[in-house]
Amino acid sequence: MATVDLFAIGNALIDQEFKVSDDFLIQQNLQKGTMQLTDGETQANLYNNLKETQIYKGQASGGSAANTTVAFSALGSKAFYGCRVGNDELGRIYLKGLNEAGIQTTEHSVSEGETGTCMVLVSPDSERTMHTYLGITAELSANQINFEPLKTAKWLYIEGYLSTSSSACLAVKQARQIAKAHGVKIALTLSDPAMVQYARQGLDELLDDGVDLIFCNQQEAMMYTETDSVEAALAQLQLKSKYTVITLSAEGALISDSEQTLKVPGRTVTAVDANGAGDAFAGAFLYALNAGLSLQMAAELAILISSEVVSQFGPRLSVESYAELLNNFQKECA
Repeated sequence: MATVDLFAIGNALIDQEFKVSDDFLIQQNLQKGTMQLTDGETQANLYNNLKETQIYKGQASGGSAANTTVAFSALGSKAFYGCRVGNDELGRIYLKGLNEAGIQTTEHSVSEGETGTCMVLVSPDSERTMHTYLGITAELSANQINFEPLKTAKWLYIEGYLSTSSSACLAVKQARQIAKAHGVKIALTLSDPAMVQYARQGLDELLDDGVDLIFCNQQEAMMYTETDSVEAALAQLQLKSKYTVITLSAEGALISDSEQTLKVPGRTVTAVDANGAGDAFAGAFLYALNAGLSLQMAAELAILISSEVVSQFGPRLSVESYAELLNNFQKECA
């Protein structure tokens, strides 16, 4: 009997969110819309600069796959999250937040070291730019992951940001082997254009001989496949995955399997902060597939959830909000 529906592996990061000007991004030599890795000292200096000159919006538990897992769990399914945090206050805050959202973790996730942090810089156009110090999560390995729940799970979910860590790639390789041995479907997200540009070899290792479901946005899709149109990118990605999902920001998403390709329109909202939107989309989409919904309905629910995330600051909604949105969605579809 399954103990969880989704078994996810990803980074554990505490987000510090700021509203920033485009001039600030230029001054700091940051490429808008991407994630850049840094060391602890540089991160601390940037944080102090941000506190003095920009608008602080608050702290939140983040990490791409963790945001996805929260959405999946809050909508009503069971999930486990494999990660690595430090034996510090931020690490305790991080795991406590996951557990309060109903997500299973393991005590092996805690080790000596510093919990990672991410400066999330939200520019006036709502785009998020991330400056990340991975801390101890950079050394995530199989030793921090309890693979037992994976053996009876429905889905294994892999975060593309892990492509920068050789030890994490080895842990994912072990997870993939277990998943295949027990008939668990595998999903992967490319995560960020910077991963495609700078960690391509790691992404190829994570993708290995293919997956059941791949998530990416339009830019990531074209960069990874080295094509100049989303349609050409889709055709290439279909060779690597049974299901392919390419998000198109406000325009919605392209969803395909071996039989059909759907373009599902987006929703009109006032965009505030794009941080976590793609993660929420993936969580809601996986929940819907796991619940037996059609690809069309899965995409519509995912667009609803992700558009609500875009409409507020922070990478996640409250646990209650996911359930309320699902309830409204079900009523509309009835």
